[in-house]
Amino acid sequence: MNLPIAPPAFDATTGPGQRRRADRGADIGAGCGLVFMELIALAVIFGFWFLTGLNLDPAKTVTTDSLWKYLAAAGGVGVLAIVAAAIAARAGAVVTVATQAIMAALICVIVFGGAAAQSHQDRLCRDMPSAVGCKGDNRAAARAPVMP
Repeated sequence: MNLPIAPPAFDATTGPGQRRRADRGADIGAGCGLVFMELIALAVIFGFWFLTGLNLDPAKTVTTDSLWKYLAAAGGVGVLAIVAAAIAARAGAVVTVATQAIMAALICVIVFGGAAAQSHQDRLCRDMPSAVGCKGDNRAAARAPVMP
């Protein structure tokens, strides 16, 4: 004997399949966890950059390393934020998508601002090698004759 099967009481889907959303608690937890991990990664990256200019010897003049490789590492964190946002969008995790989009925008501002600052410093050291913040290697290279 076959029993009749009732249709669903309410089905508001407009496309070929039902839209699903991630659990809100897991969504918030994942978004906050990813932001926390990305902030730690950025703090470690720029902490290493800060430590390159730290020296406890008062007789020695030390300048920080170039920002380029640290900006590349920060850009890698930004790319991971974009990938996480794309995966979260596919899973329907709205909060995680929003937090990762904000982090990607923040990292983009940091990278482009740092690139502008480092480009300005590089130009300054090329034009005036004895400027503050230029390394001794740049001064020697600037005084060396250029061979054709």
